[in-house]
Amino acid sequence: MIEFDKLDYSYPGGAVALKGVTALVGDGIHLLLGENGAGKTTLLHVMAGLLRPQSGKCLVDGVDVARRLPSTMASLFLVGENPDFGCHTINEFAERHAVFYPTFSREVLEASLVEFGLTGDEPMASLSLGGRKRSCIAYAVALRTSLLLLDEPANGLDIDGRKALQRVLAAHVGEGQTVVVSTHTVWDLKNLFDGVIVLAGARLLLARPVVDVTARMAFVNSWQPLPDAVYSENRGASYGSIIDAAIHGETDIDYQLLYSALHSNRAQEVLKMMNDGDCCDE
Repeated sequence: MIEFDKLDYSYPGGAVALKGVTALVGDGIHLLLGENGAGKTTLLHVMAGLLRPQSGKCLVDGVDVARRLPSTMASLFLVGENPDFGCHTINEFAERHAVFYPTFSREVLEASLVEFGLTGDEPMASLSLGGRKRSCIAYAVALRTSLLLLDEPANGLDIDGRKALQRVLAAHVGEGQTVVVSTHTVWDLKNLFDGVIVLAGARLLLARPVVDVTARMAFVNSWQPLPDAVYSENRGASYGSIIDAAIHGETDIDYQLLYSALHSNRAQEVLKMMNDGDCCDE
């Protein structure tokens, strides 16, 4: 469980990255969305204990991560957008580093590497960005930490690599784990997400389980804009619309449509639809 309590963070020079972020994020795999500069990477770094907020707290399993207690740091791991573990091979890194993580599984590492088409003995310096990313993700998943943070994990991966990433997360993320994935390539992992977090302009717009969103909103493609839609956008040959699920019935979530709606002049109406109703009360 992650708890954000009125979290503020500004960089030297005054650039505000996070403002008043308050939310609870439970177990499961959560999609973190936001425009460039919205604060996504900053939020991941705060969760990882790499940045200390100016005010407010980030609690991981009830403990302020800014304290960087050994027990807390052993329960979380971050894979950045361009990971560099400073090792010759990922197997060599695991031998030296995994001792700090009591939940590490050699079996999971080997299985994940095989899924990614690797042995773990490849020199990291000789691998492409995608190869380094696959190695680092295989290791990170094998740590089996209660909190795993992935910043743009699909960047550098080809189509097969992205399919393998989905299989690795589906196979090895288990009960009691929270995974936060910041990505712009939503479709690669869309069937895995249990929750969605949306930032805009350093502020948190939404942090909800997917089932809460689909209980309130239906995401519909049609030839014409729907008259009762709270938001519609032209998609070339069709229109994507968000409409009350009580009118249309439940559908799968469309993350791109939700993102567009929350960054439009209809954002407040969309959020009102999300927050009205007993099923979505905090």
